Parts: sequence; structure tokens; C-alpha cells
Amino acid sequence: MISTRRLGGLEVGAQGLGCMGMSQAYGVRDDDTESIATVHRALELGVTLLDTANVYGAGANEELVGRAIAGKRDQVVLATKFGIVWDKDGGMSARGDAAYVKQSCEESLRRLNVDHIDLYYQHRVDPDTPVEETWGALAELVQEGKIRFAGISEASAETIRRAHAVHPVTALQSEWSLWTRGIEGEILSTARELGVGIVPFSPLGRGFLAGSVTSVKDLPEDDMRRGLPRFAEGNFERNMAIVEALRALAEQKGVTAGQLALAWVQAQGDDVVPIPGTKRRKYLEENTAAAELELSEVDIEAIEKAAPLEAIAGERYPERLARAAGK
Repeated sequence: MISTRRLGGLEVGAQGLGCMGMSQAYGVRDDDTESIATVHRALELGVTLLDTANVYGAGANEELVGRAIAGKRDQVVLATKFGIVWDKDGGMSARGDAAYVKQSCEESLRRLNVDHIDLYYQHRVDPDTPVEETWGALAELVQEGKIRFAGISEASAETIRRAHAVHPVTALQSEWSLWTRGIEGEILSTARELGVGIVPFSPLGRGFLAGSVTSVKDLPEDDMRRGLPRFAEGNFERNMAIVEALRALAEQKGVTAGQLALAWVQAQGDDVVPIPGTKRRKYLEENTAAAELELSEVDIEAIEKAAPLEAIAGERYPERLARAAGK
């Protein structure tokens, strides 16, 4: 059973579970039976924060999570999101007008088959709608009892401050790992100044840092990572050298490279609750073991030396997604 941490007013397991991959992005959708079993095992291990979104699998992921938590609602801190809109060509934009926020919430409540959402995130910031309007709508949803707390994803320090001035921001969900460290500095310090918890997504670099993918050819044809610059030919091989360096350190501790990388994220503060994603119990158990792995300052220094930022090859996203994704 893992320990607990606080995200603002929420007490959660020190590690959460990202559910997106159960329904999209990382290859063909598997039998939902194993995904549901993974959620149930997560709860047994003390992983209480379950993370989904309205766009994952075009709503199918929320429905799946809803089925998984049926009869177990009181064990779960349920997080979902609104705000990303995909066009027919695969381009991403954001929407945050008040009517959309409220409509999205109602739709998510229905798909999840619950009467309230514990943590409702603005998935991406709409450049055409003042964040004050979006957060005014979220404040009303809190007053109506449809959501308990509100969060924001991939936002700048200024945007976090503006949102927080309307209604308290409970959590910031942004990509943070050994190879994506853009929130360090102003964004992180602002969040901590305001008492905003940190929820890193992709803490294993979309699985790359775990070392399980040894070639792009290992990935299914429909896997989103085939289109990411860091997995591109040339970049992939350079980034794999980082994994090998982490693996050498991990072997000294009797753990995997992925566990070491995940423990590094966990060690960034008691207000940090990463949400590694998996749809299999085997990997869930490996991930949760990392939540209790203690690292010394010497360990952390060695890990960061093995994965220096200047050695990371490739951007986070391809150009068509970079702007909307908060490059």
C-alpha cells in the first residue's frame, strides 16, 4: 500500500493512474477486462487518483473508467478534463467558453455514471476565451456540487494566477519527466506559492524511459508515438543512450530504469503526484513500487547527470500539435 500526499484540499495516493492508454494512443485497444482489473488492482495498492478526459477514445475512456469504479466510488478520487477539440485532420485546438464547460461536465458525468467529479481540469487553455470566463463556470459547477475541485493543465504561470484569482486551482497537470522539464522555474514556483499541487503526466516519457521500446518498429502501426519527434529515426537512438545510462544506475539499486526515472519524479516534492499510464497490472505494480523508492541527493544528482537536458533529441510534439499542446 503506497503512502498518501495532498493536492490542495484533496488527499490522494502518492501515485495516480493515467487511464488514457486503455482506450487510445498506444496501439489497438485491448480487452477492457484487463484494463478494469488494472483499475481494481490500483485501488488495492492505494492508488486512488484515476485520471481520464472527455477526449480519450472520444468518450470511451470515461465510460470504461465508469464501469471500473462501479460499486467502488468511495475509494476513488476521480479526475477528468474538458477543453481539447480535435478536427477531422487531427489538428488540436482548445475551447473554454462557459457554455462548453458546463455541457462537457454534464456529458462526462453521464459517461462516468457518477453524480460528481472530484477534480475537473481545464485540459488546455483556450486562447480566444478569457480564462476568467472558464473559471467562473468552474466555480459555478463547484457551487452546484457537480465538481469538488478544479485544476488546469499545461498552463503558464500567468494563466495559473489569473485562474486562481477567480477560484482556487487545486492541481496543475503538466508533462514532467527527466526528458521534459519545462515547468521547472516560474511555473513550478508559482504553483507552489499558490498551494497548487503538481500532477505530472507522461512521467516515463511516454514509456521511452522505461526502456521497453527498443525500436520504433516495436510500436503498433496506430501508436501515436510513431509521430513524435523524440521517437523519430536518429533521435530515437540518441535518446536510447540516456535509457542505457539510467539502466546502469538502476541495476546498482536492483530496480528498472523506468522505476528509477519515476522515483526521480516522485522525489521532486511531497506536492507531486505523477500519473503514469498503463493498462496492465504487471506494469502498474512496477510503477507503484517506485513510489516507495527513496533516493538520496547523491542518487538524484547521478540520475540527472545520466539524463542531461541538452542530450534529449527532438521536440515534445510535431509542429501541427506543438502550439496547442503548450510547446
